[in-house]
Amino acid sequence: MATIHDVAKKAKVSVTTVSRVLNNRGYISEATRTKVFKAMEQLHYQPNEIARSLLRKQSNVIGLIIPNVSHPFFSELANYVENYAYEKGFKMLLCNSQLDPVKEKDYIEMLKRNRVDGIIMGSHTLQVEEYINLSSPIVTIDRQISTEIPYISSDNYMGGSLAAKLLLAKGCMKTAHICGNLELQLLANQRTTAFKSVMNENGVEPIIVQTDMDVFNQIQYAQMIRQLFEDHPDIDGVFATSDIIAAFAVKECAAVGKRIPDDVKIIGYDDINAASWMMPAITTIKQPISQMALTAVDLILKQMNEEEFHLENIHPVSLVERATT
Repeated sequence: MATIHDVAKKAKVSVTTVSRVLNNRGYISEATRTKVFKAMEQLHYQPNEIARSLLRKQSNVIGLIIPNVSHPFFSELANYVENYAYEKGFKMLLCNSQLDPVKEKDYIEMLKRNRVDGIIMGSHTLQVEEYINLSSPIVTIDRQISTEIPYISSDNYMGGSLAAKLLLAKGCMKTAHICGNLELQLLANQRTTAFKSVMNENGVEPIIVQTDMDVFNQIQYAQMIRQLFEDHPDIDGVFATSDIIAAFAVKECAAVGKRIPDDVKIIGYDDINAASWMMPAITTIKQPISQMALTAVDLILKQMNEEEFHLENIHPVSLVERATT
């Protein structure tokens, strides 16, 4: 296996010059740079990335911890984070925690061992101290775990308010809201708070249905919604806290013979790509997933470079009306 000394000998330059080319440091003429790269190619030389990262004290790797890689919101988020990180010269390590604290801790230890330059957190099951004590820059998504760690979210309160106002404008008076477990203390809980507040202001008391603690377990969605329609057959409006749950509501309406939007109007949240593909296409509150991912990468880089940054990063939402309302 070729070494840096072999490359220097073949290119007829010093080892220091080869090192400068590899680390893009100091002035190197284009002719010399070309000679070094040509020698590397001919010798099939692969630089030792671990050694280089120790030398630079930078790995050019960002870790992303998400709770469920199969969930469309998080898969789209991961796609954008990877893309923006790559554009900035970074690679991404994807960690799928599945809301398991043991697995999440293992992933954090792995990211520390790999000396990642920052961690974007879309999953949080551990004590806050586990993150505060990390030396790497951290950004959290849709959760605020400390006054020292920057976080990103959509304007959840505005999202819940927009959904309530649309259902009211459509004449819905027996509404239900299906959400994640409110004990998890996520910023997404503000969707529920706003929805209830606007409904109450208009004399409507919505039915609130929560998932269990495993909010991404889709098996429970159909059971919850089926029970909801059995207990309250006169429901005429549903606001789901995700497009996936909204899609299950559409499916259950078809199963019990309820017409959409004539009998029941349904609103989701996120505006994942699939929301527009489904039949009927789902009305939803759009989170700017692409912009949230860009902000996450940008916040890591600002912390790395000791630049000023905002702790609170709230992105506006918008209503996208389709066939379910």
